[in-house]
Formats: sequence, structure tokens, C-alpha cells
Amino acid sequence: MAYATTNPFTNEQIKVFPNSTDAEIDTALDKAHAAFLSWRETSFAERAKVMQNAADILRRDMDAYSKLLTLEMGKVFGEAKAETELSAAIFEYYAKNAEKLLVPEALPVADAAEGRAQIIHQPLGILLAIEPWNFPFYQVARIIAPQLSAGNTIVLKHASNVPQCAAAMDKLMVEAGLPDGAFRNLFPSHAQVSRIIADHRVRGVALTGSEGAGAKVASEAGQGLKKCTMELGGADAFIVLEDADLEKTVKWAVFGRHWNAGQVCVSSKRMIVVDSIYDEFLSRYREGVAKLKMGDPMDPSTTLAPLSSQGAVDSLREQVEGAVKAGAKSEEIPLDMPNAGAFFRPVILTEVDQANPAMREEFFGPVSMLFRAKDEDEAVRIANDSPYGLGGSVFTKDEARGERVAKRIETGMVFVNHPTMVKADLPFGGVLRSGYGRELVGLGIKEFVNHKLIDVVDIDAPF
Repeated sequence: MAYATTNPFTNEQIKVFPNSTDAEIDTALDKAHAAFLSWRETSFAERAKVMQNAADILRRDMDAYSKLLTLEMGKVFGEAKAETELSAAIFEYYAKNAEKLLVPEALPVADAAEGRAQIIHQPLGILLAIEPWNFPFYQVARIIAPQLSAGNTIVLKHASNVPQCAAAMDKLMVEAGLPDGAFRNLFPSHAQVSRIIADHRVRGVALTGSEGAGAKVASEAGQGLKKCTMELGGADAFIVLEDADLEKTVKWAVFGRHWNAGQVCVSSKRMIVVDSIYDEFLSRYREGVAKLKMGDPMDPSTTLAPLSSQGAVDSLREQVEGAVKAGAKSEEIPLDMPNAGAFFRPVILTEVDQANPAMREEFFGPVSMLFRAKDEDEAVRIANDSPYGLGGSVFTKDEARGERVAKRIETGMVFVNHPTMVKADLPFGGVLRSGYGRELVGLGIKEFVNHKLIDVVDIDAPF
């Protein structure tokens, strides 16, 4: 695969990076293993210092890091700065909390006179992180901050269209004081990725990406009996009940679907609205989307960025055409669009029935699907009629009702009166075809540690 920077705002190729050689990969793995043997022995205080340094550097050089995000994947600059700050917050979270999250756990025993038992949490070794382009810093931070804090070392294979962002993370960790080899970005081919997974020193794989990539990597990891986590696609339901604050709900719907140009696995892709307010919601939603402004992502007035590439535009257009051929009604919002760049006008799809392939697809861009539900029960049924189970939302003035509905939705995350959101102190992950495993907080840091039982038994205790 070719690693290259192509500016989505101009479709101009800026720089091409060569693939890593086999020798470079071997050296990286040798150094990662050697680093692990010493890094696992460091104190939590030493690791915390590196994590806090990384956070401080990101905040100090906020604009420089954020501009790389906008350059390589087209993100609106304000959103790029928010991602850089989120990444800093994740590093800082583990600087402050890693030791507490991994404290040994004493186990109750039936007869204390016979001994004592505890579980300790020890790092596994080298991990391979395979990350996507839509959040080039955040996706990396949410795996390396916890896992480096736990004592593991990491090799990164980032998306091919964000090589400068990947290299920037390499530089960041060196400047933060991480030992040589403990984190290394590589530009491997698909065959080389398989080779890395197969290396006996690589003890786990964390992937965020497509279902296809996830299935392939999980299969290869499984052949080596190696732990993996999979953060895959999503088609989040955005349920609007009849008692919702419609004005505020519509604003969240417009934002929830269109931030990061709709290229978010947890964006609000399926809006399910009860019948009594459906028509008003659709009218207001249409008006809200029409107020978005397409343009230069570095311009503060731009609110809808280009997609990550022209290829992404072409693929999304084909999906919309397929949905229409299968019976859906499509409405394109006529926003002014620049003549150049990977732009895609927002589309609203309605009348999508169960036979339509769109019901089982993820639209990665500014395409909204709206569904009419006769009542709460049908809204829940529609929400659960999906192969995905990542996030979701419920909007109602009755928070207790919102919580009850949230419990009925088959996903890893549900938010009441807010689109699915990402924060340093909240877990992230899904079920079904959205993958398995969790990232962030205590759940994330414990994904790649050995939960070792140590049982001290009185020598005279019976068997």
C-alpha cells in the first residue's frame, strides 16, 4: 500500500512515504522487545511522567499538531484542535490514574488462616496497534496511553493517508521521554502486517477500522492464540421520543451526524422519530442541515469539511445510489460547494425499508437516514434492527424514561439527551459487528495485561 499525504481540500498529493523494509520491521520488533524487558520494571511514577509530558507537549504545540490533522484528512481546524486536546486529556488521565486502576486486588478466601490470595496485573509484551484515519491522534492515544502505562510496548500501523500524523506521534513520544523502542510507527505492507502479528514476541493486537480489516486481523491473531480487541463500524440510532425538547434535539441531531464530516463510527446515522413529531422533526432537521457551510477546513466559518479523499466521495455516492435503487427516497441539501476537493453535499434518506441494503450498511459521511416509529416500542425495535451495536442516543425530557429505553438498546454505549460522545474518562466499545473489547478508563488498561493469581497457602492447609 502507498503511504501518502493528499490534501482533501485540494486533492493535491503533498508527500509520499516509502514502505518499511523487512529489516526496519525486524529492528523495530527487536527494540520493542528489549524495551519491554526494561519498561515493565519501571515504576508507575516514571511512566506517569512520560504520559504527562506527552499531554503537555500536545497542548503546548496545539496548532502545529492540529494542522496536520486538517492537512491529511480534511478535518475542520476547530475540530482538529478538539481532537488534539482530547488526546492530551487521555495521556493525562492515565498519568493520574494508571497506578490506581492496576492496584493488586485481594480476594476473599473461605478460611483466612489457610492463606491469602490476590490478583496482580502484569503487562504482556509487544502490542500491534492498527489505527484508522478519521481521528489520527485520538485513536492512537486511546491505545498507547493505557498500554504504555501498563508496561507494554507498542508498534503502530496507521492508515496509509495519514503518515505525517503517524510520524508525529512517534516524535511526540520520543520528546516525552519514552525509552527507545517502546513505541514505534511503521509503514508496513499488508503482508508485513501479517508477519508482525505472527512474531512470537507480539502478544496482542488492537484494531480500529472496518469490518473487513477486523475479520482478517482477528483471524490471523486467532491463529497465534493472541488476544485482540476490535473497534469496528457503527450505525448509531438517535431515538427521539414524543416528549423530547425538539429545538435542542434537532441541533444535536445536526451536529451528531455531521461532525468530522459524518466520518465517525459513533455519529448519529439512523434517526428514529416517533410518528407524532416526525414531520416537524424532519422539517427542522432539513433547515438545520441547510445552515451548514462547506469550505476551507482552516476557515473558522466552515462547519462541514471535505471527506477524507475523493475515493471516499465516490464510494459514498455509490451507496446512496444503491439505496435509491432499492426504494429509498433521497433528498440532497443544496449547499454551496467548492469546485475542487473531496466534498459531498448532505443527503437525507427516507422510506428505507427492511429489504433495502442500506438497512445493513454504514454510511461514512454526511448521509442521514430517518425512520418513522409509531411509539417507543417500535423505536427500540428499529434501533435494534441492525448488525451493528456501537453507540446510540435517546432524547426525552423524562430522564428516567430515557434510562429505561437505553437499557433496551443492544449497543456498547447509550447516551440520554446527547449524541454518542468520546471523553478521556468514559469507556468506548461495542457489541455485535461493531467489535469487542473496550478502550479507555479501567476497562481499556486491563485489556492487555495478565490478571495473575498469586495464592499464598499455609503449607499445612488441606488440599
